[in-house]
Amino acid sequence: MKKGYIFAAILAVGFLVLGVTAFRTTLTPYVTFDVAMKTAGSVQVMGSLEKGSEKYDESSQELAFSIIDEHGRTLPVVYRGIKPANFRDALSIVAIGRYQSGALHAEKLLVKCPSKYQGQETERQYGVKS
Repeated sequence: MKKGYIFAAILAVGFLVLGVTAFRTTLTPYVTFDVAMKTAGSVQVMGSLEKGSEKYDESSQELAFSIIDEHGRTLPVVYRGIKPANFRDALSIVAIGRYQSGALHAEKLLVKCPSKYQGQETERQYGVKS
């Protein structure tokens, strides 16, 4: 066997191992609120915004709120950064971060807002204007 083929095979295996390792370290699983509270690492949780729980401090850019899961349980979330647009209109919120000191400290927030086309779809489907 030629030395070039052996070198290429070793290099390919090395890149494969590097890719799998990098993928596993960036993988953040979706978990329930209970699991998030017990996990030391970074997790993703999803819920809807608890109305009236939102507090935003513009000077420190800290957003504190609670999300509710499908079982009616709440989880406090703290996020440092610019408040997402249409935050109050969110259908669901995904918070990615670590649970510590009684709250999920989110590094990222993914906010799903109602589609601007949602009313048009309802009108077409049911013949009703929203």
